[in-house]
Amino acid sequence: MKMTNCIAIDDEPIALSIIEQFCQRHGGLELRTFSEPQAGLSEIRRSKPEIVFLDIEMAEVNGLQIARQLPQTCSFIFTTAYTGYAVDGFNLDAADFLHKPFSYDRFCKAVSRAMQKAEFLKSKEQTRSIVVKREYANVLIPVAEIIYIEAMENYVKIYREAGVCTVSRMSLKSIVELLPTDDFVRIHRSYVVAKNKILSFSKHSVLLPPYVELPVGRLYADKVSQVLV
Repeated sequence: MKMTNCIAIDDEPIALSIIEQFCQRHGGLELRTFSEPQAGLSEIRRSKPEIVFLDIEMAEVNGLQIARQLPQTCSFIFTTAYTGYAVDGFNLDAADFLHKPFSYDRFCKAVSRAMQKAEFLKSKEQTRSIVVKREYANVLIPVAEIIYIEAMENYVKIYREAGVCTVSRMSLKSIVELLPTDDFVRIHRSYVVAKNKILSFSKHSVLLPPYVELPVGRLYADKVSQVLV
């Protein structure tokens, strides 16, 4: 049986325990739990699970902020004791909204919806590509493979998964215009990075896979903080 990778973020251990029990009862769901939101988000960016269970009212951070930073392929379910966030959940395109305490049957319905959405998001992500020129040929690059782009005078270097680097004679501004605006952020005059590839960040740098640290330019620091926090 193919397992569906899931991550749950909630600062209440009892809530995480219930989700874990329901996942085991359901079967086919491989769950990792996090009571510390930023640690959970870092793991989500690294492993890109199909489904995320996400509490909203947490002491350290609001779950709505986490939801805005999830990879495009993640289908997420809000799990909260507060009913006033239904509109926010709808606007963020959550797969479902579980009001605590929820039953096992209601949990299963939410998981079914999230799995269907995850399949749709995955197929959509795989079809998005950009075309760039490399010497005298056109190269098709799947957007999902791009980790970051570096400007080098009149060229750009497009760093991709599996260690692939494509060099194209074009400006950074030109390639940014080809990319989905919600998926990438400019952190420096020389660097644009994929938001869902960021493992960790500060006002001064971002960490990307495998272990690439890039500087955040002074003029871009505020915007980076607004986009990623």
